[in-house]
Amino acid sequence: MKALLTTRNDILQYNMFLTKIKDIKAFILDIDGVLTDGTVHVTETGEQLRRFHVRDGYAMQRAVKNGYLICVISGGKSASVVLRLKGLGVTEVYLGVDKKLDVYNEFIKQHSLSPEQVLYMGDDIPDIPVMKVAGLPVCPADAVEEVKAVSLYISGKEGGSGCVRDVIEKVLKIQGKWMDLSPTAADDSITSA
Repeated sequence: MKALLTTRNDILQYNMFLTKIKDIKAFILDIDGVLTDGTVHVTETGEQLRRFHVRDGYAMQRAVKNGYLICVISGGKSASVVLRLKGLGVTEVYLGVDKKLDVYNEFIKQHSLSPEQVLYMGDDIPDIPVMKVAGLPVCPADAVEEVKAVSLYISGKEGGSGCVRDVIEKVLKIQGKWMDLSPTAADDSITSA
């Protein structure tokens, strides 16, 4: 589905997306190309640096504070990524994963979730097996065409530019859990180890 609803099919697909939102209890996310823009900066010491969007982080914190499960599955490996995510309250981080479907199946079994309760956001070919079984497959605006073809919703935002905020905010708003009457500006990831 395109970010702009231009055809009857787009409108029907978006309505299906909105209907499925009410059942979501967990978010499973890819890192590179979803939480980041997919760019990896390599320092002279070999450290791989990624750029995260602060609004995605805020939305993830809101979701965690409201009792949603967040799981991150990636083929990449980076200790700094783990620190960032744990600082946001995300404790289920799986890096260096070859077959994401195996981790997905273990995650939903461990938490007694049905596929209909899971939103999965991916952007590239390795995400497709999970997207085909997750209840609500979604992707960023700049995902590859094969991923867009299996997504029920394509965010108007690109990877690393607020696409995670976009979907989490939609879910929490539909479920009446978005607004915090006492919001804070603290970013726990700065002080957490």
